[in-house]
Amino acid sequence: MFSRLFAPRATAHAHCDLPCGVYDPAQARIEAESVKATQEKYQANEDPHFRARATVVKEERAELVKHHLSVLHTDYFKAPHFEAYPQLHELFNKAGKAASAAKASTDPATGQALLDLIAEIDRIFWETKKAA
Repeated sequence: MFSRLFAPRATAHAHCDLPCGVYDPAQARIEAESVKATQEKYQANEDPHFRARATVVKEERAELVKHHLSVLHTDYFKAPHFEAYPQLHELFNKAGKAASAAKASTDPATGQALLDLIAEIDRIFWETKKAA
């Protein structure tokens, strides 16, 4: 009797993890901008305590970049997108590896390389949004 009393009255189904329209490469870009800015601040400061904190922040932000890219890759982009943009899987692979490289480096050039790849993903993303 209790199971019927507390059973859900309706079942909901969703085709993705997030409501439609909330995906945006800007989340990855903002975190990548933070990675690069932190790398630049690291280079401009000789204080070992500051550098230690900067390293932690940079690594956290780089992980967030990887997370946001993964969500876009696996949840937003679908088979028709990969057919229209056959380089997309490779682009996400390169961007993930660039995020790992930026995480491991204090060289702002690695942060910029990551931002460049995210810009290409962003361009494709908005093309797919316009086509929808």
